[in-house]
Amino acid sequence: MPGKVILVTGGSGLIGKAIESLILSDSPQSEEWVFLSSNDCNLCDLEATRRTFNTYKPTHVIHLAAMVGGLFHNLAHNLDFLRKNLHINDNVLQICYELGVEKVVSCLSTCIFPDKTSYPIDETMVHSGPPHSSNFGYSYAKRFIDIANHAYHEQHGCNFTSIIPCNVFGPNDNFNLESSHVIPGLIRKLYDVIESDGREFTVMGSGKPLRQFIYSHDLARLIIWVVRHYEEIEPIMLTVDEKAELTIQEVSEHIAKAFNFKGEIVFDTTKADGQYKKTASNAKLRGYLPDFEFTPFDVAIQQTVDWFKANHKTARL
Repeated sequence: MPGKVILVTGGSGLIGKAIESLILSDSPQSEEWVFLSSNDCNLCDLEATRRTFNTYKPTHVIHLAAMVGGLFHNLAHNLDFLRKNLHINDNVLQICYELGVEKVVSCLSTCIFPDKTSYPIDETMVHSGPPHSSNFGYSYAKRFIDIANHAYHEQHGCNFTSIIPCNVFGPNDNFNLESSHVIPGLIRKLYDVIESDGREFTVMGSGKPLRQFIYSHDLARLIIWVVRHYEEIEPIMLTVDEKAELTIQEVSEHIAKAFNFKGEIVFDTTKADGQYKKTASNAKLRGYLPDFEFTPFDVAIQQTVDWFKANHKTARL
C-alpha cells in the first residue's frame, strides 16, 4: 500500500501533464498519483467535488485547476474569472479539510501582485495593493487561496500552502488564440502564418513589456519538491532568476528562430500591452535550492515548438 495518495486537480493541463511525465519515470512506490481532469469532476460543484475526493481519499493534493486565460480573455471576462475560481478554490480547500488531507499545495500566479509596487516582487507583497485592472477577477480569486490557507491553518491546523510561479509554458499548453497565454499564443499564430505561406508574424502590443518564463518541466520538478519537503504555510515563488527576464520582442524572436522563420516580425501597437513588468524574486526558493538549474529558454522554446508541430492535430486549439 502506498504511504501517500497525491491527487492533482487540473491534471490534464500544462503543469499537470508535466508532473505526470516526471512521475511516470521517477516515482517512489510509497506514492500513488491521481491526475484529475475537468471531465472527471466539476470542481465548481461542491457535492461532485466531495464525491470525487471521497473516491480517491488523497493524503496530499496539488491544486492546479482554474479558469485561466491570456490578457485579452481576462479583459473581457473578469467576472467569470472571479466567480468560477472562487467556487473551485473554496470547494477544493473545504473538502480537503473535511477529509483530513495532510497537505495541500495550491497554484497562484505572479499576475495577482499589486499593479503599483516596487520590484522585485516577493512572497510578502501579495496583498499590498490592488492588482492590475486587466485581470482583477482572476487575481482576487487567487489571492483568496492564500487568505484561506492561513485561516484553515489558524482555525484547524491545516497544512495548506501555495506556490507562485511566473509565466509557465511548455508541451500540452493551451494554444487557443482567444484564451491562451503569450507564448503558446505566439507559437500558434506563427505556425498558422507558416502554414499559409505568410511572411509577416504580427505580435500584439509594442513588444516592450518584460516577463519571466518558467518551463513546465522545471516547474513540475519544483512542485514535486514542495509537496515532499516544503513545510511553510506562507507561499513560495517558483520563478526563474531575475536576470532571465525577457521582453515580448525577445520572446517573439526566440519563437521565430525555433520555427526557422525568415519573414518579418511586426508589432501591432494599437493593441494593449498589459502590465509593463512583474519582475519576481526567487530568493526564498534559492535559499532552499541554491543549485537548482533551469532549462535554458531557447532549449525550452525549441522543445515546445517541436512538440506543437508534432501534436498540433490533438493539441488544445
